[in-house]
Amino acid sequence: MRVEVIRAWPHRFESVVFDLPEGATVSDALAASGFIDAGHPAVAIHGVNATLETVLNENDRVEVLRPLLIDPKEARRRRALR
Repeated sequence: MRVEVIRAWPHRFESVVFDLPEGATVSDALAASGFIDAGHPAVAIHGVNATLETVLNENDRVEVLRPLLIDPKEARRRRALR
C-alpha cells in the first residue's frame, strides 16, 4: 500500500512516498522514512492524532508533528499586548 510521511518546519518540509505491506503501522512508516527523531513528540494521520501502533490504510499521510515552541494561550496574550 502507498503511504506518505511528512515532516515540516517553518518555510520548508520533507516528504517521502513509498509502499508498505498491508497491516503496516505508523511505527513501520517512520522507520522506512528515516524520520524517527526524539524531538518529535507526536504523529498524526491526515491531521488526526495517532499512536505508533495505529494501522495504516492505502494513501494515508503520516505527519510527524513538532513540539510547540510556546503555549498557544501565551502566544495570544503576547500578541494582545502589542
